[in-house]
Amino acid sequence: MVLTPSTMVELGTQAPDFALPSTDGSTVTREDFSGKPLLVAFICNHCPFVIHLRDHLAATAKTYQEKGVAVVAVSANNIETHPDDSPEKMKEEVANVGYTFPYLYDESQEVAKAYKAACTPDFFLYDQNHQLVYRGQYDSSRPEKGEPTGEDLIAALDAVVAGEPAVADQKNSMGCNIKWKPGNEPEYFNPGK
Repeated sequence: MVLTPSTMVELGTQAPDFALPSTDGSTVTREDFSGKPLLVAFICNHCPFVIHLRDHLAATAKTYQEKGVAVVAVSANNIETHPDDSPEKMKEEVANVGYTFPYLYDESQEVAKAYKAACTPDFFLYDQNHQLVYRGQYDSSRPEKGEPTGEDLIAALDAVVAGEPAVADQKNSMGCNIKWKPGNEPEYFNPGK
């Protein structure tokens, strides 16, 4: 595991398109959520940073889906080196944790690169026009350091639901690096830095 911060993409950036398979067998695209605020979370099954907050994330996502926010999660890890993140295991994770949102598999890792996702978890929140309004941490808790509250992401979600600007002071998410396939590492991947 390489402790990796998120890239902090420029606010206002348009959400990249995607068309990825979900654990339910459907293909999910960004256009499926046109006109709705959209939260894209890069997660995986095995990362201790994701395990730390997954139950809280499941509950938070459900609450905001009920308020009209679209939520998707994407796993882009190399399953040859990390078989616990395979689509079959992702399907089990959805059932075990109770995710109410599509959990998508980015086998090519091209969607992760388009979003400049660097770590798990890595959160990107877009307004109803799919312009980036928040990117960063779920909260300041970490494995073995506090219980998850979701306070950072929830504040941003509350703002987007209310049609207000998200807080300007946004902190990097921190977690395990995305497990890139050999030779597929993006230019922004700096292991050990």
